Amino acid sequence: MNRSSLLILIFSILFAVLIIGPPLLSGECWFYKLMTRGDSLDILTPLVLIPLYWLLFRRKNMEIKTAGFVAFAALAALWAMGHGMHLSANSVKHLMDGVKGTDLYELTHFYDEVLSHYLWHAGIAGLSALIIVVQRRHRSEEEGKPWAVILGAIIYGFTYFTLVIEGGTAWLGITFAVLAVIFGVIWCRKGLTRQPVLAFFLAGYLVAVLFFAGWGLYYMDLPQFSEVGII
Repeated sequence: MNRSSLLILIFSILFAVLIIGPPLLSGECWFYKLMTRGDSLDILTPLVLIPLYWLLFRRKNMEIKTAGFVAFAALAALWAMGHGMHLSANSVKHLMDGVKGTDLYELTHFYDEVLSHYLWHAGIAGLSALIIVVQRRHRSEEEGKPWAVILGAIIYGFTYFTLVIEGGTAWLGITFAVLAVIFGVIWCRKGLTRQPVLAFFLAGYLVAVLFFAGWGLYYMDLPQFSEVGII
């Protein structure tokens, strides 16, 4: 398996594990009882995924201009800031059932469910958009494994769908996914077999759009999973 195909699979699998896993892991953390096991796993999320974003962004023998480095650093910082804000506020909010309705609770809720989600999800969209643009501009001669691209895209697309729906950022997440698909159809139709990373992200957002459409048609709305009793 070539480098790009391996990276795609590693990134998509770890993206799914680190995005979907933490909310599903309850129970007391082994090194600090006020944290959950999900919180302890979530600490690893930016430390694992940001370097993988970089490997997908940085192509072999590709010269990246200063603007590219600055853009990646800024978007990675946005990604990490939003994620860190969500992790801490969400963890604290678990202990605040007795103060619901107070200013303290409302502020924590705002950091946990609103500001952090939009910052984090904007970073996710921004980093993938940057990678898509860079991959399109620097044509590759490496032909990826179709099965790896397709499998990775399904995993990534489904995970992105769950993140956006449960995160309550539908207008941001769905708009970006639709724009990514339109961009791919208009400007990236040729040569995708030799652009595995580009094909992976574009196909992943297509998968996400299909999930969004199915979810919206089924409920005639875009409720969070927690609102319909799935989690």
